[in-house]
Amino acid sequence: MSLTDTVIRNAKPAAKAARLFDGGGLYLEIAPSGGRLWRFKYRFDGKEKRLSIGVYPAVSLAQAREEREKARELLAKDPPIDPGTAKREAKIARAVAATNTFEAAAREFHASKAGVWSMIYAKRWLERLAKDLFPYIGKMPLSEIKPPMLLDALRRVEARGAIDHAHTLRQYAVQIFRYGRQTGRCEHDPAADLQGALKPVI
Repeated sequence: MSLTDTVIRNAKPAAKAARLFDGGGLYLEIAPSGGRLWRFKYRFDGKEKRLSIGVYPAVSLAQAREEREKARELLAKDPPIDPGTAKREAKIARAVAATNTFEAAAREFHASKAGVWSMIYAKRWLERLAKDLFPYIGKMPLSEIKPPMLLDALRRVEARGAIDHAHTLRQYAVQIFRYGRQTGRCEHDPAADLQGALKPVI
């Protein structure tokens, strides 16, 4: 019989971990402490395995069922894909993506110049980026930033009359994208493509 939210809410912790089964390999494990964790039991390559889906009620019954179906779809592929392996790979990919953003690369590059740049220059370099580029492209992966996106951010600086500042920011971006290429985060430098695109400094 399938689970319901009422059954889950009324279930009490016991001296030993208990399991409430929903069907299709999905069950809710209730620890003696009262914690409730969704798990999916399956077989892969002849071995029984379990996939942790999430904690109830943060992960609802409906959401747990959706994750179960996604896992079953992976197992039904030809060749089958281990849902546990797929989850670990996705977690690693998210962690890598978090270090591939424009802001992450900029801060890493900035840190690498400690002891090389003067404290005043280093402070000004990061403050300018934080004010004028991070809000617009900071969270984007370097490889996904196109020249028009960077130009749009620089145009905002131009619009307030800070022409020289806009050119300086483009040069900062050139440094960051060069560093991104050196560290394997991107293959192209959109900042270099903007040579001549900004208003000239008079």
